[in-house]
Amino acid sequence: MDKLNIEGGRPLEGEVRISGAKNASLPILAAGLLADEPVSIGNVPHLQDVTTMIELLGRMGATVTLDERMQVEVDSRSLDKPVAPYDLVKTMRASILVLGPLLARFGEADVSLPGGCAIGARPVNIHVAGLQAMGAEISIANGYIRARAKRLHGTRLVLDTVTVTGTENLMMAAALADGENAAREPEVVDLADCLNQMGARIRGAGTDTLIIDGVERLHSAQYSVLPDRIETGTYLVAGAITQGWVRTTHTRPQHLDAVLAKLVEAGVQVSTGEDWIEVDMRGRRPRAIDLRTAPYPAFPTDMQAQFAALNTVAEGVGTIIETIFENRFMHMLEMRRMGAEIRLEGNTAIIKGVEHLQAAPVMATDLRASASLVLAGLVAKGRTEIDRIYHIDRGYEAIEEKLSGLGAEIKRVVR
Repeated sequence: MDKLNIEGGRPLEGEVRISGAKNASLPILAAGLLADEPVSIGNVPHLQDVTTMIELLGRMGATVTLDERMQVEVDSRSLDKPVAPYDLVKTMRASILVLGPLLARFGEADVSLPGGCAIGARPVNIHVAGLQAMGAEISIANGYIRARAKRLHGTRLVLDTVTVTGTENLMMAAALADGENAAREPEVVDLADCLNQMGARIRGAGTDTLIIDGVERLHSAQYSVLPDRIETGTYLVAGAITQGWVRTTHTRPQHLDAVLAKLVEAGVQVSTGEDWIEVDMRGRRPRAIDLRTAPYPAFPTDMQAQFAALNTVAEGVGTIIETIFENRFMHMLEMRRMGAEIRLEGNTAIIKGVEHLQAAPVMATDLRASASLVLAGLVAKGRTEIDRIYHIDRGYEAIEEKLSGLGAEIKRVVR
């Protein structure tokens, strides 16, 4: 199993190009199942989760081709086995996103109950209830969701809670639906934009109400995935925590308002342009900040761990409240091993900043926890060893190359 070795204490300086968004690429790849012609998708990041989704589509019989620029073409006309097996789904919860498209296009789907990061329950009941309301017959047995429908019909859906994958699944499945409490994340809007280019008629993306007028068929399209706002935020925090200067390029500042506001609160000098964001923290220690995660456009849960790392070396005491997932503080325990002063009280972490972290062997527990440990390693005295980095490869493209380009001393050790 690979690991990362990081020699801390170097301020990062330079530019880093942001990759396409993982959380937009996965549903858009799944959306290729809806078209009766090939769909071409660009700016797809080279990540393990993307590889898993491509393998899943191929396992079901779809023809998937990609070139050296990671331009992916999905042709579902050859699909003959609408089954998402456990051996793939267990490694990535986003595999559940094939449920809606398979059911809408082929009238049947057998999808294993998902696995993925151990950060909370994340139940699939909202997906199932929404599809049932649209006329699907669904049973759950032997670890699989078994769904059947001659044709889904329009209905009004009010989701019990805001859910990104639930919104995406039901949006893809909808023949004619008027739904409320929809997620507003930019990745949901990106999926809606792609579907509209394929011939769908979706209004209200980016609000909590989607109106979807069903169409008979979806056709071919060429679409480019939006930049990854979480990768952007991670590199901005990397610049801030190391008291350096970092500019992220090929990104969208308007998708990071809540993150940038917290960086400013921490004392970071932030500048933005049309497609770039720059942080300047040279020679200054960050201030501790308080934050509370919530659905977009509020502060994203996927940036909570990175700001926890920032707070560990900040001046003062900061409080982090996690409201989205009930089990997303495991990285705090690993950072304690590095000398961080953290007290946990339920879904609240109280962090008192220290002057320096100390290098230690640590273990990644989920995708964003991995990122926080990398950030901690960048400022710790000595060599930090991060194990189980397959989590990082699920969501960060070439992280050691990008950080090395900014001046970090980081090396992947292949075992």
